Amino acid sequence: MLMPKRVKRRKQHRGRMKGIATKGNYVAYGTYGLAADGRGWIDSNQIEAARIAMTRSIKRGGKVYIKIFPHKPVSKKPIGVRMGSGKGAPEYWVAVVKPGRVMFEIEGVTEEQAKEAMRLAAHKLPIKCKFVVKEQEAGGEQ
Repeated sequence: MLMPKRVKRRKQHRGRMKGIATKGNYVAYGTYGLAADGRGWIDSNQIEAARIAMTRSIKRGGKVYIKIFPHKPVSKKPIGVRMGSGKGAPEYWVAVVKPGRVMFEIEGVTEEQAKEAMRLAAHKLPIKCKFVVKEQEAGGEQ
């Protein structure tokens, strides 16, 4: 599973997820992408499940890029423990995703294959997603 190698502070506040994605909101590396329509936390297990679904769908042809990383620790106290006595230990790691964020990208496959792979990956994620295509830059003409 994905998680940071080392962190400065092991426990964080939950935070807020208002607004839309201002970075990572375009297809940068691949040709096709999977963008978030909703907002939420995506944990490392869900990212891995989506990656496996995509690579199996394209039969290991083409290349898959993962553009999100779980930096935020989510802590949890053990079951049956009374209130108080501090915050619990980190249980798992999540990536904070806002609307418009491109989470996965694919290149080297046809559009139909990419659409099917992204559809299978979207079923593994807890938020609504949409299929996006890279915009071609209008350069070269003077």
